[in-house]
Amino acid sequence: MSLQALKGRDFLRMADLSASQITDLLQVASDLKSGALTPTCSKILGLLFYKASTRTRVSFSVAMYQLGGQVIDLNPSVTQVGRGEPLSDTARVLDRYLDILAIRTFKQGDVESFANYCDIPIINALTDLEHPCQVLADLLTIQECFGRLAGQTVTFLGDGNNVAHSLLIGCAMMGMKVRVATPPEYKPDPAIVSSAQELAAPGAEIIITEDPIAAVEGSHVLYTDVWASMGQEDLAASRIPIFQPYQINRSLLEKADSQAIVLHCLPAHRGEEITEDVIESSQSKVWDQAENRMHAQKALMACLLGIID
Repeated sequence: MSLQALKGRDFLRMADLSASQITDLLQVASDLKSGALTPTCSKILGLLFYKASTRTRVSFSVAMYQLGGQVIDLNPSVTQVGRGEPLSDTARVLDRYLDILAIRTFKQGDVESFANYCDIPIINALTDLEHPCQVLADLLTIQECFGRLAGQTVTFLGDGNNVAHSLLIGCAMMGMKVRVATPPEYKPDPAIVSSAQELAAPGAEIIITEDPIAAVEGSHVLYTDVWASMGQEDLAASRIPIFQPYQINRSLLEKADSQAIVLHCLPAHRGEEITEDVIESSQSKVWDQAENRMHAQKALMACLLGIID
C-alpha cells in the first residue's frame, strides 16, 4: 500500500499526496467508517487554530479520540502564541511535546514554517491558500455517491478561494472534470490552476469560466462556499450582487445532471450562495460531507502516524 510512505510526512497541500495515495487513503477512510478497520494509538494531537472552527475542530478531536489518542487545544488567545512568541520558538517546543499538529491559520507560509521547524507531521487544517482536508472529505463523499471518481464532473461556483484551489488539484489528480465558475475578479490563483493542469490524470478536464450556467450543464456535483471567507466579513454585503448569478438554486440545479448532488463545506449563508430549498433537498449531501471530515482526517492521521499496516 502506498500509504506506508506517508509515515512522518506533512500534509500542507493537496499535491502532497499522489493519486494512488488519495485512492488508498479514501479506502482506509471507508474502512474506518464501516468499522472494518479499527487501528489504535496513544498519540497526542495538538490543534493550533488562529481561525474560528466548528467542523474542523470537532472532527479532528473526535477522530483522534476514536483512534485512542488525546487532543490538546492550543488556543492562541490563552497561549504565548497570541502574545507574539516567535513562530520558530513555538514550533520547536511543540515538536517535543506532541506527536502530530493540525494548524488552521491565514498564511500558507505559516504552516510551511512550522513544518520546517518540526519533525512531527504538520497538517494544514485550512489556510487562505488551500483547504486540503476538506477536499479529502469531498472526494470520499463523491465516491460514496457515485461509486467512482474518475469521469465525474464537479462544478464549483462562487469565490475562487482555498476550497476551490484544493478541489481543482484533487479532482484533476483523480481524473475528474472540474469546472470553477467565478466572477471575473475572483478567479482561482493562476499558479494553482497551472499546478492542477500539470498534475491532471488522463481524462481530467479543467475549466475556469465566468458563466455559471455553462459550468453546471450536465454536472454531477454542484459545490459552493460562502462568498466572503473568514477575515473578509466586512466585504460580505458588497459581494452579494456580484456573486448572485452564482447562487446554487433550484433553477441552476435543474441544469445539472438529473442525479446531481450538492455539496457545501459549511457554514452556509442560506439565501446567499445557496437557497434553503436546495440545501435541504434530497440531492444535498452536505451532512454526509460534514461527517466525512472526521473519517477522512482519521485516516490521514493514522497514515501520517504510521499506525496503518
